[in-house]
Amino acid sequence: MTISKIFKTLTLATLLTLSGNAAADLLTDIQKRGVMKVGMATFVPWAMRDKDGDLIGFEIDVATKVAEDMGVKVQFVPTAWSGIIPALIAKKFDVIIGGMSITPQRNLTVNFTEPYAHSGQQMAASSKLASGFDSMDDFNKSSVTIACRRGATPCKAAQKLFPKATVLRFDDDAQAFQEVVNGNAHGMISSAPKPRFWSEAHPGKVFLPFGSKNLTRGDEAFALRKGDHDALNFFSNWITINTSNGWLDETHAYWFQDQSAWKDMVAPK
Repeated sequence: MTISKIFKTLTLATLLTLSGNAAADLLTDIQKRGVMKVGMATFVPWAMRDKDGDLIGFEIDVATKVAEDMGVKVQFVPTAWSGIIPALIAKKFDVIIGGMSITPQRNLTVNFTEPYAHSGQQMAASSKLASGFDSMDDFNKSSVTIACRRGATPCKAAQKLFPKATVLRFDDDAQAFQEVVNGNAHGMISSAPKPRFWSEAHPGKVFLPFGSKNLTRGDEAFALRKGDHDALNFFSNWITINTSNGWLDETHAYWFQDQSAWKDMVAPK
């Protein structure tokens, strides 16, 4: 073997070793520090504050169990949704567990696990401005305004489904929904089941123009930095196991089907 070939072989071996080490770094780092840092944003019922200021919700239960199964503690890092992917890339935390739907655009920047939840977008509408609206065409007009949370899937759904309408973007769901309650927006799009919960809480002011039907279907997954292949394998297998044993379905049903079991725990806005 020539010196040139030896050099090329060693270089390839070195690159493969470095690549393997990079892939294993995340899980190793988490285990060494004894803490898994989770990026998330608060939105009902995925993650929210209770009356004592503690985080509760579907995502909180999921992330807590993942950490327990790893034998480490969990540390939540609340982050504005519009900046959550840049924060992940900047290593502000280890993983996003925050109801993030898989999209091709996001997948160019981060890696996704297998889906662990399947939701979709619903609309809550103003009884004052949208009375009698019951079709997609009713909302697809230049005179219609639709509110949503900035940087999130609902805004993309609003633009795609109602291209003629004016889309109003807000920093969080609560602000967007308040526009509907105040009669300043015809409708508001958010992840199910929040629009249903809000319509139940504001009868006479808010209604579901399409009933319990979702406007879209989402596939939510954990998001990781590119290159963390061992971590991707671990988290995906965790989802597979807890889907098979029913834990994810049972936990999802508790938070999504009926809010009566937990709504009194939530801190008032």
